[in-house]
Amino acid sequence: MQSTLSVVADALVAILPRVARIGLLVSVSVYLANVAVAFGLVERIAGLSRLLTGPANLPDEVGTAILTTTASTTAGYSMLADLRESGYLDDRATLVAVTMNTFFGFAQHVFTYYIPVLIPILGYPVGVLYVGSRALISLAITLVGILAGALLLSERNVNADAQLDPDELDEEEQTPKERLLAAWDRTRPTLRRLVPRLVIVYTLVTLLVTQYDLTGITGSADPLVGLVGLPSAAVPVIAVYSFDTTSGAAAIAPLLGDVFTPLQAVATLLLGGIVSFAVSTFKRSIPFQYGIWGPEFGTKVIAVNTALKIVFISLTVMLLLVV
Repeated sequence: MQSTLSVVADALVAILPRVARIGLLVSVSVYLANVAVAFGLVERIAGLSRLLTGPANLPDEVGTAILTTTASTTAGYSMLADLRESGYLDDRATLVAVTMNTFFGFAQHVFTYYIPVLIPILGYPVGVLYVGSRALISLAITLVGILAGALLLSERNVNADAQLDPDELDEEEQTPKERLLAAWDRTRPTLRRLVPRLVIVYTLVTLLVTQYDLTGITGSADPLVGLVGLPSAAVPVIAVYSFDTTSGAAAIAPLLGDVFTPLQAVATLLLGGIVSFAVSTFKRSIPFQYGIWGPEFGTKVIAVNTALKIVFISLTVMLLLVV
């Protein structure tokens, strides 16, 4: 018993500084991301989105919605829903616009989640490679949307005579100090939810890896993992990631270098993303998309989004494991 406690104590001594460092990085980064949002930097970065609507045969109003998605997914989708419900866009044009939205919705998470949270957990090389892979996947889907618009849309898909009634939102005047305080108010709930969970998962996984030889489970590897040639330790990582992306990243972080190469780690997390679609569809996609579009068109949006993501994630996984 004493020896076991001693091993655990030694492991904790090694773990806690790393956990504290990640917790600090996440706290500072999340706050800085909220500061960027509060001062409107995200909207300025997304300004080029309107240039994509011309090749896709879509009007400028769609570019405004895409720009807005970078700051708020709900707001951007709501603007597109207004354009559809007013009769300005038909269903085909709306599906193309939603597909084009993919990269810009991803861009929002770069500033609010991937950079401040995921990269500190995974470390710079693996984190940047993972986020870069996700960015390229999202960009590929957006380019598919532009190509679809160029091939499938025309003036018939846009009713220029439709009566538009855009909402005019008066921006509240805030001093720089008030914006900084507002950013902190948005940061605190995230930290209260994220940091304790991160610390617990990271500590438990690291202790587990320290105490047990993971190579002993190679005989029970998931068929999918075995098919693509990943280590069997990818199975529990994918299982965790499918329910919670942050915990999945924390689960694989202690295994980098010893069990997973950077490319294998990124491929594992991407596979976890495919498996997580079943969970996220019921937990998030259906409530959100049905709320925005209604059941009939919302189902079409979910089907298109899911199919494109699975195709491009699968292609990326194969490319990563071939390199």
